[in-house]
Amino acid sequence: MSIVALYQVYGKSGSFEKKAEGIALGLTIGSWTDLPLLEQEQLKKHKGIVVSIREFQHIQHPLKTDLIKAEIKISYPSINFSPDIPAILTTVFGKLSLDGEVKLLDLEFSPELLAKFPGPRFGIESIRKVLEVHNRPLIMSIFKGVIGRDIDYLAEQLREQALGGVDFVKDDEILFENPLTPFEKRITTGQKVLRQVYEETGHRTLYAVNLSGRTSELRTKAIRAKELGADALLLNVHAYGLDVLQELVEDNNIQLPFMAHPAYSGAFTSSPIYGVASPLLLGKLTRYAGADFSLFPSPYGSVALEKTVALSLGEELTKTSAVKRTFPVPSAGIHPSLVPQLIEDYGIDSIINAGGGVHGHPDGAIGGGLAFRQAVTATLDGISLVEAVKQHEALKKAIELWG
Repeated sequence: MSIVALYQVYGKSGSFEKKAEGIALGLTIGSWTDLPLLEQEQLKKHKGIVVSIREFQHIQHPLKTDLIKAEIKISYPSINFSPDIPAILTTVFGKLSLDGEVKLLDLEFSPELLAKFPGPRFGIESIRKVLEVHNRPLIMSIFKGVIGRDIDYLAEQLREQALGGVDFVKDDEILFENPLTPFEKRITTGQKVLRQVYEETGHRTLYAVNLSGRTSELRTKAIRAKELGADALLLNVHAYGLDVLQELVEDNNIQLPFMAHPAYSGAFTSSPIYGVASPLLLGKLTRYAGADFSLFPSPYGSVALEKTVALSLGEELTKTSAVKRTFPVPSAGIHPSLVPQLIEDYGIDSIINAGGGVHGHPDGAIGGGLAFRQAVTATLDGISLVEAVKQHEALKKAIELWG
């Protein structure tokens, strides 16, 4: 049982072997050549091993042109750490993360280690069964402008989004516990509204309520949400930590789908030369920790991930693995005109998530949701949006507004 870490570093050609060996030793036994032979033999099973070093002669440091990029791969024996994400991250990147321009790109879990991480409780297939939607991307919308508003305002906004035909509505990640829209009241009111819409239209919409508060309160609140009939829970995973998500997902008294919001993750991922790569943090590790949905900045909006990074992130969430697949949810800057591109980039096993792209429609959230549904149907039928607007008024208004 082991884990292999892939790092990006910069330096002069030929200098990386020493750098790699320093990392391998520094994060495990500390030194090697200075140890007596007996101690070397005793500690051999604890030593980090340099697996490979790859120099990229044509890729220079963005600011220091005399330095080139290299990728270093190091294997760490599992005897050194307990099988949990905090121990793993501390082992492979703990004090190294303080050592300047080093970026953790990826982690390869051995099959025995991965077995310690059950991943999503539901995953893509089970979420689809709940909604009875199997042949298209799901559509999600977001509450907007509800801070300082009462529960009746929230209920009306939820109703309009559901009538627009979206599959999911989620709380804003900054909607915390408050006297106007308290956690439990949001759940009971939301269930009442969505049940009414289902009875009127036959369309099922699920609502993800924001699970917030002190870490010690989360389990009790999540269990109460389950008792009240909540559909799903939104969690600011990267503010709390991945292990908190895993604890909640694995709790058999909760058993609800979890949406992982990317808030605060930019503190770790944004730099091209240090921190943690987005496909690893928001993709692989978030999936292994148990998220059924992982939200991340789309490559299309103003707060955007570089496209190859965003696509790699989606692949990490959906590729075949020993754990269930997680829905990729590219977010920010999404409007109906982008539907063909979203489907091309992420396929049908994805969620199209929009805030302003739903609420900003000239006909409100009902028209916004309907425009997305019409765009999805047209795209999957091989009809261009230019042609589709001739038959669909809601989509036509959206295209006229957003281009």
